[in-house]
Amino acid sequence: MANLPWHSEEDEGHGENCVAGHQRESRKYSAMRRDGSFRYVHSAPFGNYSFISVDATRSPGPKRPFNFFGILDEKQMKELLLLAKESSQSNHTIWFGHFTTSTILSPSPGIQSIMSSATAYLCGHLHMLGGLMPVLHTRHVQGTLELELGDWKDNRRYRIFAFDHDLFSFADLVFGRWPVVLITNPKPLLYSCGKHEPLERLLHSTHIRVLAFSLSSIASVTVRIDGAHLGQAVHLSGPIFVLKWNPRNYVNGTHNIEVVVQDSAGRSQSAHHVFSVQENIHLTFDPLASFILLTDHCILARVLFVLIVLIQLATLITFRLLVCPQLKEPPGFVSLTSFSLHVLSKINIFYYSVLLLTLYTVLGPWFFGEIIDGKLGCCFSFGIFVNGHFLQGGMTFVVGILQLVFFNIPLMAYLCWSLLQRCFGHNFRSHLRKGKYLKIIPVHLLMLLLYTWQVYSCYFLHMTYGTLALLVSPLRTWLTLLTPVLVRCVWTLKSAELGAFMVQLKSHLSS
Repeated sequence: MANLPWHSEEDEGHGENCVAGHQRESRKYSAMRRDGSFRYVHSAPFGNYSFISVDATRSPGPKRPFNFFGILDEKQMKELLLLAKESSQSNHTIWFGHFTTSTILSPSPGIQSIMSSATAYLCGHLHMLGGLMPVLHTRHVQGTLELELGDWKDNRRYRIFAFDHDLFSFADLVFGRWPVVLITNPKPLLYSCGKHEPLERLLHSTHIRVLAFSLSSIASVTVRIDGAHLGQAVHLSGPIFVLKWNPRNYVNGTHNIEVVVQDSAGRSQSAHHVFSVQENIHLTFDPLASFILLTDHCILARVLFVLIVLIQLATLITFRLLVCPQLKEPPGFVSLTSFSLHVLSKINIFYYSVLLLTLYTVLGPWFFGEIIDGKLGCCFSFGIFVNGHFLQGGMTFVVGILQLVFFNIPLMAYLCWSLLQRCFGHNFRSHLRKGKYLKIIPVHLLMLLLYTWQVYSCYFLHMTYGTLALLVSPLRTWLTLLTPVLVRCVWTLKSAELGAFMVQLKSHLSS
């Protein structure tokens, strides 16, 4: 670790522009100096411990944001399955990789099933979700722990773990905070799993064991259980400190152990967790963390994208085919919304514009540009074509959802609202002078804000994928330029085009 660069390239982002550069850094600084998935076996007098690397990086690797999802093909899955079988006789198997299992596209039976015999899967990628989720840990249905670690680049997080009589313990730490403390026995109840660990050993253990080390020598290791002082642990060897105990004094329910370590420089750190010597007691992980780590986000994004598109298309086509009903008293929000949708769908220029925009978001190329440095490609909702390769869609569906929710659908709603104002007999100037500023101005401001977001997406496209992508981007640049034209058409549309709707609305309001 002493040779690691302070600014870690790994944190820059999953093959963003320089996959080869990241591979060179991995060969230079890593212990194994290998690319791709592999297996390492640590042999000890009391058994073997296997470590399996999961390399789900895309090849070739596109720039942000389309590098968010990792992918494993059939060949890679077979290799990982073989590595898992080779590790079946190990005391424990630890899997590790960059991507969380929820952000890896993999064929059936899925990556979680392949690693079901593992004690834990150690990963990064989501880290702490920008500070929103300081702890992202969960357990797979098969019993494997999935333990996300905060990033090194900004938060200087690192992890230590240990096997104490084949009981797995770990601590997520901040670099530079000393002393380091890890309680290995008794282990935390939350992270206990009878399927992978001999938990019965806890009941027969004779000592509490703690790993403690610092830049200075350790002065004291104080142990408390349920708030009661148990004693001072004594140094055994290396970083190991022990204290005799009788686990049968704690056979009922759960208990809280706390260890306070102080070094000779006066620095102090503590560690605590809930434990139980009963094997039939369990704790549950944070439901939100479990949702984030266990949900197949690529499948979820695909389903949401398709549903949103189908709902918008069904709304447009349904109102196009239906006869506009007579308004009933009083004209509330629902009836006026329905009326405005009838107006939009019955006027060809607006109906076909919105219909074409929705279909193009699904089927058309979004932009053509430098997907990888020096390599041109074309981006669609369902994937990316670049350098003779097709990269299966993942993040593209998320970007498509954002496009639909934050621009396409609001634009459709804004057009409906503007057409409704025209049906009331207003033009752009007169509708501003009618005095209802608190109802009118927020609508324009909201649409202006969303339009600004669309403009910013063009800037992001230019900065990330180059000038060519900015110029050849129907869904970003061209749509940004055509939107004011479409809005202007609403406010300059001849009254004759709206005649029947204006008559119906006025007659209803005057009755």
